[in-house]
Amino acid sequence: MAALPHQFAIAVDPADIDFMGHVNNASYLKWVQDAVVSHWQKLAPAEAVAEHLWVALRHEITYRKPAFLDDEVIATVVLEKVQGARAFYETIIRRGEEVLAEVRSSWCCLDAATLRPARLARSVIDRFF
Repeated sequence: MAALPHQFAIAVDPADIDFMGHVNNASYLKWVQDAVVSHWQKLAPAEAVAEHLWVALRHEITYRKPAFLDDEVIATVVLEKVQGARAFYETIIRRGEEVLAEVRSSWCCLDAATLRPARLARSVIDRFF
């Protein structure tokens, strides 16, 4: 099964710019988190979104090129696999055809009521592929 990619437009905010005149590395982390949550909210059924929360466990970011204030930036999010309560994502951040950053991340699904790890139903997972 091929994963359904999710395109997430990123607005570069003046607060993202660091002392060197380009986007600070910490902003990429925020962008990835926003893009993955957007992916979940777009493809999961409303009741699953209401019943589950996601927390990041790990991010591995490879920075390729800097981003600047007026850049049009897009994050492409792909769910690679779900294993138990964990989900593994790849996110590519681009400016046009240029890759700015590549991110691999793992997330834990939580039951929104108990805040304990929760497995997703197969029918929910299948919506992402």
